[in-house]
Amino acid sequence: MTGFELDRAVKNQLRTLSKENAEGVGQHLVMAARLLDLDEDGALAHAETAVRRAGRVAAAREALGLVHYRRQEWAKALNEFRTARRLSGSNHLLPFMVDCERALGRPDKALELAQSPQAGALPQEDRIELLIVISGIRRDLGQLDAAKVELEVPALRQGTAKPWYPRLAYAYADALLALGDEAGALEWFHRSASTDHEAETDADERIAELEGFTFTDLLEGEDDGPEVDADARTDGSTEGPRA
Repeated sequence: MTGFELDRAVKNQLRTLSKENAEGVGQHLVMAARLLDLDEDGALAHAETAVRRAGRVAAAREALGLVHYRRQEWAKALNEFRTARRLSGSNHLLPFMVDCERALGRPDKALELAQSPQAGALPQEDRIELLIVISGIRRDLGQLDAAKVELEVPALRQGTAKPWYPRLAYAYADALLALGDEAGALEWFHRSASTDHEAETDADERIAELEGFTFTDLLEGEDDGPEVDADARTDGSTEGPRA
């Protein structure tokens, strides 16, 4: 690990530092990214060190913001995202910022930010992430039809090969389920699962829940006895919307 396992844009930002510092900050950024799914405390320590050494490098502030976001430290994450945005002039963190505002209980402010001109100019991938967040805000506000409509964009039918598609289909399934449309939700959870090659969602679990499958360990509490098929399961499916 050299510290230069970074994309070109981040490397360009680090060129504002001395060579030695750039290498060190790069190493901390790489480790923060690698540890994010494994050791949040470790990721936080590396991101904080990167910020101490390069506080005016947008990539360092973004990395720290993402760690706080993963830890559900919404106010701290929002502060870092705002700083990163100011330093870089880029709006790609807007979906995260909107989600932080939502989590902080400020839906009106979240929607205002989501509907800003800067948000409208985002590339498709970021716009899709933003739509997913907006749909969630609408559900929070009890605007269930609006939550569904927000996601009914051409990409919902045409973007099946895109990396963001499983999340979009999953969000649409959730919106349908909130409206009581279990059949529709099941169809879209299946679409999400069939394209989710990186296991970003729990669509398979949601499908099992809707189809009424429960997995039972028939050997639990039994010391002796005949062998039982470990894959045995019961089908408790029911019709109609969940309570």
